[in-house]
Amino acid sequence: MVNFLLIFIGLSFTQIAADEIKVAVASNFYPAMKEIVLQYELKQSQSSENHNIVLISGSSGKHYAQILNGAPFDIFFSADKVRPILLEKKGISETGSRFTYALGKLVLWSSLDGFVEKDERLYSNDSRFLAIANPRIAPYGVAAREALISLNLWEDLQSRLVRGENIAQTFQFVNSGNAKLGFISYSQLMNPSYPVAGSFWEVPQTLYTPIEQQVVLLKKSSLAKDFLSFIESDESLNIISKYGYDLP
Repeated sequence: MVNFLLIFIGLSFTQIAADEIKVAVASNFYPAMKEIVLQYELKQSQSSENHNIVLISGSSGKHYAQILNGAPFDIFFSADKVRPILLEKKGISETGSRFTYALGKLVLWSSLDGFVEKDERLYSNDSRFLAIANPRIAPYGVAAREALISLNLWEDLQSRLVRGENIAQTFQFVNSGNAKLGFISYSQLMNPSYPVAGSFWEVPQTLYTPIEQQVVLLKKSSLAKDFLSFIESDESLNIISKYGYDLP
């Protein structure tokens, strides 16, 4: 009887430990995702099941490289659609799991009130540094580069550019005052928990390729599939919209 009880407890602990997913999230979406996870856990709180969703924030490019190298992620929320499409083509993601969860917007931001009105500060010399996310690994960096190319400023501003590893680091460059200007995600200014001061210009979407943020399922599990279904629920869509994203 004692041995049976020990076996039963052991199986129960194994089930609890297995009921966990690791979710790789693009830096721009991390604050919104934290709130979505809280809502999901609240909804599941009446259930006897024990869910654990581990969020890993970083640039989409780094997450993509980690996935190719075997990182144990269950879901990947990218800040673009390029990498999810590549994972699908390589057979690394689950077929048919890819969809757009948010449409991002690029802004030129300064932590100084009244400093940014339109794009005129990009043409002046009163801002020593201009922060952007690294275009090699961050989709919002790609959008910033495209906008500057559209404005015929990319080559002229090379000596003033400082590149963040991801959009969160780019935000910190500007927020700390190390750079007076930076291209960031509009969602970073819309975080309800952290009101952001300063001034910004919403970059016309005609100047850059639409930022279509997509997600893919990397490993099948009932928890991962249920969580992805929740992402498309009204509760999640309301949160996504609240954080400044357009809905697909």
